[in-house]
Amino acid sequence: MIIEIDLYSGFCTGVKKAIDRAEKELEKGETVYCLGDIVHNTQEILRLKSMGLITIDYKTFKELKNCKVLFRAHGEPPESYEIARKNNIRIIDATCSIVSSLQRKIKCSIDRISGDGQIVILGKEDHAEVIGLVGQTGGKAIVVEQLDDLTKIDYTKPVYLYAQTTKAKDHFLIMKEEIKNRIKQVKGDSEETLSSFETICVQVLNRETHLRNFAGQHDIILFISDPKSSNGKMLYEICKKINPRSFFFSDEKELDLNWIKNVSSVGICGATSTPHWLMQKVKNKIIENIKLT
Repeated sequence: MIIEIDLYSGFCTGVKKAIDRAEKELEKGETVYCLGDIVHNTQEILRLKSMGLITIDYKTFKELKNCKVLFRAHGEPPESYEIARKNNIRIIDATCSIVSSLQRKIKCSIDRISGDGQIVILGKEDHAEVIGLVGQTGGKAIVVEQLDDLTKIDYTKPVYLYAQTTKAKDHFLIMKEEIKNRIKQVKGDSEETLSSFETICVQVLNRETHLRNFAGQHDIILFISDPKSSNGKMLYEICKKINPRSFFFSDEKELDLNWIKNVSSVGICGATSTPHWLMQKVKNKIIENIKLT
């Protein structure tokens, strides 16, 4: 049996840097807090917790003083930086450079557009990155995720469309086209009032293309991701379209060995929030099963 772990799966650069920063700070032996889950993967969070990382929510963050708090790769709204300043909190800023760039673009847009312009962000409303992006607009941005959400937009006014960095390109293009159509219905010309910016991370785009090829090369695909990872759900759907025998699960304990019966090739992959060591555990379990049988 061929068992291949996708070399392009696993932590993206932004997540990897955030985890590296956390580990380096923890090595100093000081207390380090992380504002929200450092990565959308329970297994990795537990590993870092065992090293001493303390995950906190926003309520706790507002009450802390004179300590270290790590801002994760997803980015934070301006309010979080102001709270840190007032409470003498030392920020360990691990915001992904791509997210930081997008935050600046949105901030520039909101400062530049006329009073009737609308910032529209394609993303999940309660996602950490989106909360940070909306914060750049003082809460004025409109967040849309599905076609039903497009009723939030006033099509008589200019629209500036951005995307959460981990969204699927195909979905962005569908939403963009629908916004154009609705503007045309109202004003007759969408080119004048729609400005769109494809702000999806290049690494995510490349993984979409790569996973389509990878999923077609194996009898079955084992996709490992935490259920709360938006990126994981999106990339899994790409695998599922190419290879219907794709299975989504969280760790080696959830692996059903019946899935791999009578197959000669197994592909193991995951989200940008899936640690490589977790994929290796799944591979090891398969190998151990082969030895026992």
